[in-house]
Amino acid sequence: MKNIGNIIDSLRKKMRKDPGVSGDAQRIEQLGWMISLKILDDKDKEIELINDKYVSPIPKKLQWRNWAADDEGMTGDELKNFIDDKLISGLKNLDVSSGNKRALIIREIFEGTNNYMKNGIVIRQVLNKLNQIDFNTSEDRHVFGDIYETILKDLQSAGDYGEFYTPRALTEFITEMINPRLGEAVLDPSCGTGGFLTSAIENIRKQDVKGVEDLKTLERTIHGMELKPLPFMLSVTNLILHDIEVPNIDYVDSLNREYTSIGQKDKVDVILANPPFGASVTDGAETNYPQNFRTTESADLFLVLMVRYLKDGGRAGIILPDPLAGGGVKQRIRQHFLESCNLHTIVKLPNSVFQPYAGSATNMLFFEKGKPTKEVWYWEHKLPEGVKAYSKTKPIKKSEFTGLAKWWRKRKENDQAWKVSIDTIIANEYSLDIKNPCAQELEREYSSKELVKMLHDSFHKSDELLEKLRVEMKND
Repeated sequence: MKNIGNIIDSLRKKMRKDPGVSGDAQRIEQLGWMISLKILDDKDKEIELINDKYVSPIPKKLQWRNWAADDEGMTGDELKNFIDDKLISGLKNLDVSSGNKRALIIREIFEGTNNYMKNGIVIRQVLNKLNQIDFNTSEDRHVFGDIYETILKDLQSAGDYGEFYTPRALTEFITEMINPRLGEAVLDPSCGTGGFLTSAIENIRKQDVKGVEDLKTLERTIHGMELKPLPFMLSVTNLILHDIEVPNIDYVDSLNREYTSIGQKDKVDVILANPPFGASVTDGAETNYPQNFRTTESADLFLVLMVRYLKDGGRAGIILPDPLAGGGVKQRIRQHFLESCNLHTIVKLPNSVFQPYAGSATNMLFFEKGKPTKEVWYWEHKLPEGVKAYSKTKPIKKSEFTGLAKWWRKRKENDQAWKVSIDTIIANEYSLDIKNPCAQELEREYSSKELVKMLHDSFHKSDELLEKLRVEMKND
């Protein structure tokens, strides 16, 4: 079996030799569109074998097989000029008048794509390496799935792109707790590179998918939205690798839709998401929302949006930043959230989960739409023994959630878990930033008298230990 990991490593090294590729972000984007086009062509070949009438939406001269697949084909300036002048411009301007969803996706992928490589000989070397992977063989596809995950992880340290990668441990745990099933409409309105969507696909596939019709249902009910070109391209490719023939991912800013236009036909059973936080929304997007909820903080608007998209009885698992506090519009949004949904669980995560992209503390929130919150259970996730912080080389692992999963089914208060009534939350101005009472006991403030006594006791104990030490030394 060929080593796909070695192929990808070799690709990276070759691309670093090209003077046009500057830094990880450009390298990932370049590799991304090349892999996408190869995957699309391999998938087209597979469909052509099954369906004689199928015609690829990609014009013949732009299909991978006709310009890239021949290892001794175009190279040098001829290849570079073909990519710059014909390939990318041709794919950006694909005819979508027929309503072909696959054509639209390809066009949207290449709308935001650039060819950074300047050396046509190096481009040929990269293409030849990619030709060693056959995305129609399940073995190659599954091995490449793991390699693809490492490419997505590289986004964490690639400038501004880190926000689009959520650690797999979190996507898988949240998905398992929410447990989407076949036929349920699943949405991620800020899908990044598609981590939650692929977790949902795998969760449903292993329980419910028995044949072609089930797969069609799955394809139809998994829906993502993404605003930025690179993660959009990567999420589409990610879903194709998971056997979704035509991914239902919209190249849109999900916040830039009139709030009241989201009607019953748009509503979904499940939302899984890690919306961007700490970022401002695009100019004017907040005016799509009722006056009471208008803010330029993206995480707050996404919370309002997700509550709107959920059906009554729908459920969600999302990631939001800490603190879940603040007055004014933030308080009004939390009040609306708690009155519209049963927020039954908050899992507080350590600061370093999203390192090196962000050092802020985050929370996993689990809720159901349609009934107001009566009480909230909190669980404080602790770093593993001997680990001071998560990092790129020491990420959070799903196995760390074993204790939480066990507690989930039979809840009791302990040093990691506590519950808070809605009355307490209301009295606290709807703040959800409630500390672990065990930790609070340890950190409580002491009066001056108590501090003096503690200091006196400490000195007294020190004197006793010193005297004991003197006696032992004298005896020695």
